[in-house]
Amino acid sequence: MRRIPVSLLLASSVILGLSGVARADGDAAHGKTLFSRCSTCHAITNQNKVGPSLAGVVGRKAGTVEGARYSKALPASGIVWDDQTLDGFLTDPAKAVPGTTMMVKLPNAQDRADIIAYLKTIPAP
Repeated sequence: MRRIPVSLLLASSVILGLSGVARADGDAAHGKTLFSRCSTCHAITNQNKVGPSLAGVVGRKAGTVEGARYSKALPASGIVWDDQTLDGFLTDPAKAVPGTTMMVKLPNAQDRADIIAYLKTIPAP
């Protein structure tokens, strides 16, 4: 069995690790495709599902969509959704807002950036 030098393994890890770094701007077209993960619970119209509509979410205060069901924690959080707050919430909702009912995490930074870029294209109803 052939041994791989440690330096080669480390270099490979660095190169492969960089592929997981998110682009700051995100890819809205790819985000639209990825949004299928979210669409079971969220719509991009003025329709609420299990979760609130995400139409016009960027710039909106958390927990304020009329008719949507929220945990007490989300409206009390005082969060206004922007790139940074959405990224933190999608990374680990329970850590970002303890007591939230959303438990779905998006561990991939690029996927989060792409979904956020897509959400920024969806106007409020």
